[in-house]
Amino acid sequence: MSSKLNKKLILISVLIFFLSPVFVLADAEDQVKTFFVNSSFDLGGKEQISATLEKVSQDAYFYIENEWYQNLNKNEKETIEQSLKILAQEFDQTIYPILTSTHGQEWKPGIDGDKHITILFHQMKEDAGGYFNSGDEYPTVQSPTSNQREMIYLNAAHLKYEVIKSYVAHEFVHLITFNQKERLRGVSEEIWLNEARADFAPTLLGYDEEYQGSNLQQRVRQFVASPNDSLTEWQNEKKDYGMVNIFSQYLVDHYGIEILADSLKSSKIGILSINEALKKNNIEKDFSQIFTDWTISVFLNDCSLGEEYCYKNQNLKNLKVTPSLIFLPSTQKTSVSLDYFIKQWSGNWYRIIGGEGDFKLEFDGENKVQFEVPYVLCQNAQDCSIDFLDLNEKQDGEIFLEDFGSNWTSLTLISSIQSKTFGFDGRETSYSFSLSVSVENQEKEEKLIEELMARITELQAQIAELKAKIAGILGEQVSCQKFNQNLYFGMENEQVRCLQEFLKEQGKEIYPQGLVTGYFGPLTQAAVIRFQERYAEEILYPLSLNSGTGFVGPSTRDKINQMLNL
Repeated sequence: MSSKLNKKLILISVLIFFLSPVFVLADAEDQVKTFFVNSSFDLGGKEQISATLEKVSQDAYFYIENEWYQNLNKNEKETIEQSLKILAQEFDQTIYPILTSTHGQEWKPGIDGDKHITILFHQMKEDAGGYFNSGDEYPTVQSPTSNQREMIYLNAAHLKYEVIKSYVAHEFVHLITFNQKERLRGVSEEIWLNEARADFAPTLLGYDEEYQGSNLQQRVRQFVASPNDSLTEWQNEKKDYGMVNIFSQYLVDHYGIEILADSLKSSKIGILSINEALKKNNIEKDFSQIFTDWTISVFLNDCSLGEEYCYKNQNLKNLKVTPSLIFLPSTQKTSVSLDYFIKQWSGNWYRIIGGEGDFKLEFDGENKVQFEVPYVLCQNAQDCSIDFLDLNEKQDGEIFLEDFGSNWTSLTLISSIQSKTFGFDGRETSYSFSLSVSVENQEKEEKLIEELMARITELQAQIAELKAKIAGILGEQVSCQKFNQNLYFGMENEQVRCLQEFLKEQGKEIYPQGLVTGYFGPLTQAAVIRFQERYAEEILYPLSLNSGTGFVGPSTRDKINQMLNL
C-alpha cells in the first residue's frame, strides 16, 4: 500500500472520528458537574451552575443545583428525594416510552454517546416551568455554551409538585422535535406548533385527567383571559401557551394524536405539515376548515349542533368564550358602525343583541387578506343555527334578517383571517374590518307617530293645569309613576331622577354615591349594572346575558315596577 493511500485512509479516519458522537463514560451518582444555563431563565441571572447527580434511572440522569439543594432543611431534602424517586420511575415507565413511541426517538445515543437524557433542576424565575436549549446538541466549537448532551432544564421549585411530570414531558418533546425535524430532516419547526405538540404531552400521558391543579387547568385560564390571541404568532407569553394548548386539544379530540405525530415526522413545517398529516390519515378537511370549526366550537361547545362543534374531553365540556357585546337600543331605527383590527389565525367573536325589526349587517374587510366569517343565530340561548357569510373578492358581505327581535334574539359573528400558511417567525401584521349594523321597525314607527299625535292633543289640554302647579311641584319631591320608557346613558329627565331615587333606596351596595340629579351619567349607569346583576335571573339570564349592560330596557323596568308595586 502506497504512502499516499495511507495518508488518505488516515484522513478519512480522522473525519469519521470528528463527525461521529464522542464516546464518554456514563455519569455516576453523587458526581458533581458544572453546567451552562440560560441566564434569562435563571433566578439569579447566572450563566453557569454546579449540580450533583442525585438519581440515575434507566433512561435519565437527574441533576440538582447544589446551591439550591444545600439550602433546604432535612425534611425538605427528604421530600425532594422522594419526589425524584417517583419522577425517575415515571420517566422510565411512562413519559419516555409513550412519547418516543408516539413522536419518534430523540438523538440516541446522541452527541455524548450516552443513551441517558440529562434532566437538570435549577433555580428559575417564578413563572418559568422549564426550557430546552438546542445548542446542547452541538459541539462547543459550534456552540460555545453547549453542554454537549441530550438535555432539558426544569425549575427546581416545582420538583415537589405533581405538575413537574407535565413540565418534564413538555420539555422532552422539544428534545424529540430537534432530532426529528432539525437533525433528521434539516428543517426548523415553527415555534407555535413546536409548543403545541409539547404542551399536549401531559394530556397524552393522562396527567390532565385530574383537572384540579393540572397543566390543562392552567392553560384554560390563560386562554379564557386572552381568547383573541393569534395561534401562529409566538411572543412567548402565557396567553400563547393557552391558545396552542386549547386548539391542539380540539385537533386531537376530533382527528387523533396521529395528526400531531405525523406532522412531526414530515419534512414540512407548521400548517403545511398538518395538512400533509390530515391527507395521510384520509381526513377530507384541511387546517383552515378545522380552525374555523374550532372558532365555532369554543363559542357554542354544543355537540347537538354537530359533532365538530364541541369538545369531547370531559374537562373541556364547559369551556366557552365570552364574545364582545354589541347592543342595539330598541328604537324605531338604529344604526351602529364599528372598526376592528385582528391578526392571522386568531378567533374573534362579536355578539349582537337588542333592536326590533328588519336587521342588516354589512361586513367590509381589507382585501389584502382572506377572511372567514361564520355566524351563529340564536332564539334565546338554546335554539341556535350556524351559517357562513359570503364575501366577494373585496372581502365585503352582508346579512339581512326580517323581524330580528322576534325571530332571533342574538347574532354572533365569528371572524378570522386565514391567508398566511408559513413564515410565522415574529410579530404579525394586524388587518382591519368594519361592521355596520342597522335595525328598522317601520310598523312600530308608524304606530308611534299615531300615538304621539294623540298624546300631543291630550298634553295641550293639560299644559294650562300644569303651569298652575309648577311652583308647588318645584318645591316638592318628584312623584314617580310607573317606569314605562327605556332609560340610558346621556338622558336627562324626571324619569331618570325617579330612577336615581329608586337606586338610592336599594342601599349603598347598589348606589353608593346616592346622587339624584336627573342626569343619566356614569355613576347611574354603574348603579344600574349592579342592580341588574343582583337580579340577574329575572333581568339578564332570559336575555342570555351574564353581566349587566346599564341600559334600562323592558326586563329591567319590569323588575323595578314590580318592586314599586306599580
